[in-house]
Amino acid sequence: MSEYFYISTAISYTNGSPHIGHAYEVIAADAIARFKRLDGYNVFFLTGTDEHGLKVQQKAKSLDLEPQVYVDKVSKEFRRLTKYLNCSNNDFIRTTEKRHFRNVHSLWKKLLENGDIYLDQYSGWYSIVDEAFYNDDEIIKSENNVMISPNGNTVEWINEQSYFFRLSKYQNKLIDFYEKNEDFILPKSRMNEIKNFVESGLKDISISRKNINWGIPVEENTEHSIYVWLDALTNYISALDWDKNSELFQNFWPANIHVIGKDISRFHAVFWPAFLFSAGIDTPKMIFSHGFLLNKGEKMSKSIGNTVDPFEMVKMYGVDQLRFYLLSSTPFGKDGNYSHELIKNHSNAMLSNDLGNLSQRCLKLVYTKCEERTPIKGIFNKEDIDLINKTYDLYPKCVNLMNDYQIHSYINEVFNIVSDANKYFSEQKPWKLDLDRMYTVLWVTCEVLRVISIMLQPIITESASKLLDSLAINLSERSFKNCNKNYELKSGVKITEPEAIFPRI
Repeated sequence: MSEYFYISTAISYTNGSPHIGHAYEVIAADAIARFKRLDGYNVFFLTGTDEHGLKVQQKAKSLDLEPQVYVDKVSKEFRRLTKYLNCSNNDFIRTTEKRHFRNVHSLWKKLLENGDIYLDQYSGWYSIVDEAFYNDDEIIKSENNVMISPNGNTVEWINEQSYFFRLSKYQNKLIDFYEKNEDFILPKSRMNEIKNFVESGLKDISISRKNINWGIPVEENTEHSIYVWLDALTNYISALDWDKNSELFQNFWPANIHVIGKDISRFHAVFWPAFLFSAGIDTPKMIFSHGFLLNKGEKMSKSIGNTVDPFEMVKMYGVDQLRFYLLSSTPFGKDGNYSHELIKNHSNAMLSNDLGNLSQRCLKLVYTKCEERTPIKGIFNKEDIDLINKTYDLYPKCVNLMNDYQIHSYINEVFNIVSDANKYFSEQKPWKLDLDRMYTVLWVTCEVLRVISIMLQPIITESASKLLDSLAINLSERSFKNCNKNYELKSGVKITEPEAIFPRI
């Protein structure tokens, strides 16, 4: 029986269209999900949209639309993006769905029954853009005396009745939890930030807003809407029908990993486990906070207006080229940079020149010199054995890297073999060899391409599939369990005329 694995992205906020930052997060999560499936896991991969809150309400009003009409339109764009990027998510959840309302109300009821929700007066700083409340010591006064949040957004002083969650009650439990679960928050630098924040003292948090129509109402007091973070975070269990204790929930919860942006670490690593403690629900196993994708050194932001349209980027570069650049150019967890020159040079060098040329040169020779059939394996010499052994060692190395979510290192390991294979092919010069030796060199190179293509399926989904098609590899033999001698390339199988898979940008 397969082991279960649950991965999610943060749900995207619908106050604007998708940008490349959203694409980066869902592509990274998709690569992990695809890797796990190829490794034999039963995977549930969730993404979706966060559709409530004052910011969304104001955006809809500015466009003279009803909020529901507005979020229907924007959510559709985010759903389209996942398909456009070849993402393999099992579900796409929206916080305006009935199943989500039901689960949020059930979670609220649990927290209330446990004595962790109470009604009081809230006075403090609130940022509409961040959808967050801030303490006095977190507020910065700008040169023109405007009060701004740590994220650089304007805050306003709010004084209104609010429901509160007893976050302070869970301070010691959270600290103890972090000590016992050192990998709960990755990278480690983010864990240190969170621990420092919690150890400095937690205050109870506001979990409702009064007289805001666009939200999930508090059932016992409909003047209040449930605050966006309690609403939004619940999506991870709503999608599994937690309130019904479904088979889906029993199999997949707790989540193995929530993939999120580092700017929302506090909500996921402090608020979310505290809510779950209160409700008696297991916590997720890991919160992985990836870095930002920077545009000329600046964080991409709708408010700044420097976002990049991922749909246009795919049209310009190709979906696999974009996926490859985003996943291979930056260590997962650190900030990355985007520019036209960076993505063009990176893709041309590694995909077109290295992998593309190797596959084209090899497969053209196979097609023309081996009667359009996979070559016959002959007697190996030392160079053949060394390359084949390195190739078969690839999966054991890569599985450890991906289990640590070192996606860029995983790709580098694969391309080290690509480099070795290019060197081997150029030095052996199969076009100059006698038939028996030429067949063997071509067989070795094809076998390397077979394993490489299987390993690259989570990253460049279409191109890896085309390479495997070119080698006439059966669809049932494209999992990681096939990356060894037991499933080696069969000789004499009819192949189609090879085509260029990685055009230069």
